[in-house]
Amino acid sequence: MKLQLALPVLGLLLCAADTMAQENTFRLEDNQFEVVISKTRVTLTCPLPVVSGSSITWWKDGKELKDGQFYVFEAYESPKDDGDYMCKSGTDFATLHLKAKVCRNCEELDVLTVAGIIIADLLITLGVLILVYYFSKNRKGRVGGSAGVHPKGQKMVRPPPVPNPDYEPIRKGQRDLYAGLQSRGF
Repeated sequence: MKLQLALPVLGLLLCAADTMAQENTFRLEDNQFEVVISKTRVTLTCPLPVVSGSSITWWKDGKELKDGQFYVFEAYESPKDDGDYMCKSGTDFATLHLKAKVCRNCEELDVLTVAGIIIADLLITLGVLILVYYFSKNRKGRVGGSAGVHPKGQKMVRPPPVPNPDYEPIRKGQRDLYAGLQSRGF
């Protein structure tokens, strides 16, 4: 009886301790790095909050790079700039392995341009479907010499059905073979 009461109380205490521990610690799962790539420009955003009395410092391979919430590559070069980056704020730190692919001659499209292209494509497709439907509808009534089209005056002659040997009719001379099979009333 005492054990049945102690287990729920112990569970509640563990939940309360876990909730208090989560409030005071930084969880990287909730705050992820933000990486923005635009042509050859790569911008990294540190997910750590700024601790009072200190700033965010960026590091790569044990070398201090710069202070600030953001780290920006104006001309990112893949083999040279790839690697592990760390941002540190007070005693907290977060690491990121960066290997980005950039494009020098790419053009970025805004949302309205992409939406316009998609809508124009759908309208052209719908127009083609309407044209195909219109022209195929007009061809249904025409009688031509094509295969499978019979003029109105002639009836189509169907071939006789293929006989099935399992269901042959009983011939007059073979009735005695089946005469012994009579229905029995049960």
